[in-house]
Parts: sequence; C-alpha cells; structure tokens
Amino acid sequence: MVFKRLLGSLGVGGPTVDTVLDPGPALPGGALTGQVRLRGGGADFEIESITLELVARVEAEHEEGESEGAVTFERFTVGGGFRLAEGEERSVPFSVTLPWETPVTELYGQALGVVLGVRTELSVAGAKDKGDLDRLAVGPLPVQEAVLEALGQLGFGFRSADLEYGRIGGTGQQLPFYQEIEITPSPRYAHQVNEIEVTFLAGPAGMEVVLEADKRGGPFSSGHDALTRLTVGHHDSRDWNTEVEGWIERLVEQRASHGSHAAYGHGHDDHHGHHGHHGHHHDGHRSGPGVGTAVAAGAAGLAVGVVGGMVAAEVVDEVGDFFEGEEEDEEG
Repeated sequence: MVFKRLLGSLGVGGPTVDTVLDPGPALPGGALTGQVRLRGGGADFEIESITLELVARVEAEHEEGESEGAVTFERFTVGGGFRLAEGEERSVPFSVTLPWETPVTELYGQALGVVLGVRTELSVAGAKDKGDLDRLAVGPLPVQEAVLEALGQLGFGFRSADLEYGRIGGTGQQLPFYQEIEITPSPRYAHQVNEIEVTFLAGPAGMEVVLEADKRGGPFSSGHDALTRLTVGHHDSRDWNTEVEGWIERLVEQRASHGSHAAYGHGHDDHHGHHGHHGHHHDGHRSGPGVGTAVAAGAAGLAVGVVGGMVAAEVVDEVGDFFEGEEEDEEG
C-alpha cells in the first residue's frame, strides 16, 4: 500500500492519506464508492473533516487563444470528527453520488482522452491539506451508449472528446463546462459536413442531446454551425439507428437551409456570457498530440470495438503529467 504524504501546513510527521476507489467505471448520476485510508503521523491529530473533490481538466477559450486548467465541479464531506492516534491506521468507507452531467471518460473500455480526478482533502488542526489525487473512470449511461452505438453502426467515426468551459444556451446545463464528442461523418454526409459534435446533458428525468454540425468550407469560410437539441428518457426503447439517422438528417438539412444560428435562435453562451458560437474550429480540430488525439479510431467507428484504435502513449503520459502537475501546484 502506498501512502502519499501530505505536505504544506502539517509538514513532516503529519498523517498520510491514500484514497482507493472501487474498481470499474462509475456512471453519471450513480454511486462512486471506495475508502480513504489514513495513517497517523508522529503525534495524535484531530481529523476535523475528510473531503473529496471531483476535478476535471477543462479547455477554456479567450482572446489570447485557448488554455487548459483544472475545474472542481463537486465536493463531498465523507468523514471526520475523530482523533487519529500516532501511527494508527484507519479506513473510512464512502459512497457518494456523481453529478448527472459528469463527463464520460471511456467507451467499451477504451479511454476517450477526458481527464477526471478525485482529490482528497483533510482538515486537520484548523488547516486544510490536499493530498491524494486519483484518476476517475466514468462509463456511459445506457442511452448514451445506445446513441453512440447507433452512430457507429451508421458509419460515423470517433475523432476526439474534450471538455469545454462555458454553457450551451437554452439547455438545463448545470456544470460550468460540457463534454463534446467529435465524430466524423458517415460517407453519406461527408460531402456536406466535416464534423458533428455530440453533447449529452443528463439529469434525473432524462437527457438532452445536443448535436452540432460544422459549416463545410474551411475555418475561415462564412456561415456558422447548425445546432439542434433533443430530449430522450433514460429508459427509452427505440430503434436507435432509425432515430439517430433522423436526427442527423434534420441537422444537416437545417444547416443547409439556414446556414447560421441567428436564423433559428440557437447558440452557445460562452464563459463571458456572450451569445454565439463557441468558435473552436480554427485550430484544425486539435490535430496535434494531446486530448484531441486520445483515440485513433479505425473503420469500426463508434460501434462495438469502437474505437478500433489505441490510446496514444503520449496521451497516457499527458494524463499522468496533468495530475502530477496539479499536485505540485498544491504543494507549492
């Protein structure tokens, strides 16, 4: 068992903490379970509270370009109010409920390149120290998987997934960011659009599906993306291939007919509160190494075996570097 030492205000001789999440991916709106393992330090300490933070790596766009940073999107107090004796080992089990909009990090066991973590914070002797930071794996809800599966069977392919800071106007979005899953068009639509982006906004009663199709013609061409929103139930039983194909047909027809958000009142609200397209197509779909190349999708597209590709080694390294960098920032 490896314990990570808490630095900062407690210094050498303070308690150490190791949070262990139960195996397997959690689900949005579902339980996240595990245990916080504590080891006492060189003296007795009063553990006032044990808090878990959910942290996401999010991209933000601004006038200077684009940057990435960590956003805490939920906090849970899972224990505390006890004395941890010198050298004592104690395990505190927990079960907390993930927000419904928690992003999906993997599909069919393949990582999508989205980075989520669980950070453990101890409040001891009036001081707070952030300790353990662990990778959080989240799988899709059944209806999310059904929609993505249908897209794969219809010939669409996976390109990338990322988290964008900001809000999609006109939706019930709760978190300060949203997940975009970028897919390549099937041969039927390849001459009309370069890319379609799928966003799922789940809630207790069901899920909003936001589909966006880019305006073909290059990053500097006139016109905007087409956007459409739909609502489905968590337990809907539909012919998903037919359903999703109908969605895509309407989306593409809408783009062809209107050619801009303004024609039908849709748009994204960015983090400055402006209403309009979030405008991230200028960078060639992030073709460089990074989150955007997390999964190299093969001809199988999003269907079973999705991903027909591999997680790039540099992306695995990048995920580790992100967590380590965050921990160093806290310690500094």
